[in-house]
Amino acid sequence: MVRSAGKFRTEHKYYLHLHDYVALHHRVSSLLALDPHSVSSEGYNIRSLYFDSPHRHALHDKNNGEFKRDKYRIRAYNGSDDYISVERKSKFGDYVRKESARITRSEYDDILNGDYDCLLRKDEMLLVEFYSALAHRSFRPAAIVDYWRAAYIYEFGNVRITFDKKLSAGTNTFDIFDPHLVLEEAIDAPRTILEVKFDSFLADHVRQVVKPDHHVRSSISKYVICKEVNLKHFKE
Repeated sequence: MVRSAGKFRTEHKYYLHLHDYVALHHRVSSLLALDPHSVSSEGYNIRSLYFDSPHRHALHDKNNGEFKRDKYRIRAYNGSDDYISVERKSKFGDYVRKESARITRSEYDDILNGDYDCLLRKDEMLLVEFYSALAHRSFRPAAIVDYWRAAYIYEFGNVRITFDKKLSAGTNTFDIFDPHLVLEEAIDAPRTILEVKFDSFLADHVRQVVKPDHHVRSSISKYVICKEVNLKHFKE
């Protein structure tokens, strides 16, 4: 799991079909260390609640290919409320930056119920800016995104190779902790999303294993994919 960082990183995404995933996962797992937060061979579960404006700026900015765009989300891991974070992901062309600040379960519940004042009592500027998005720009819950991530790490260059599977969208609620949450798979099950992330460089021996030039890069947004599923179930 990536905690608050704030620096720009390169992020490339690819769709992998089953045979490509099996071969690449074997090579990567033989070379790199599995993220220590993994709870099984599947890695760990990520569930995020994305926020958007009434005019769906985050959705349309992605679909229109805007060079600079931001997304806010609240994220939790493995179905637990022990660690809940507000995140902002900013994208500048091929470069991304993630900022993160922790909130409590009670603060999460307040936000979901439309009470944002708890954010003003926090020290992190990210949370103050999230308050502004909620209170003054009318950002509201827009989609739940759920998937399993197997992540492999390499210290030099802060490299993360991730395989994201079982991408699913919430269809009946915007509460990521709702025990009755219904999830609908958002892409064909045989496909896996590969993400290659690094700071200033990707080590040659890692590049040779991943062979990014052998795959077709895709402009993949889990939020957009799941929002489109979500729109079939929620009338806005």
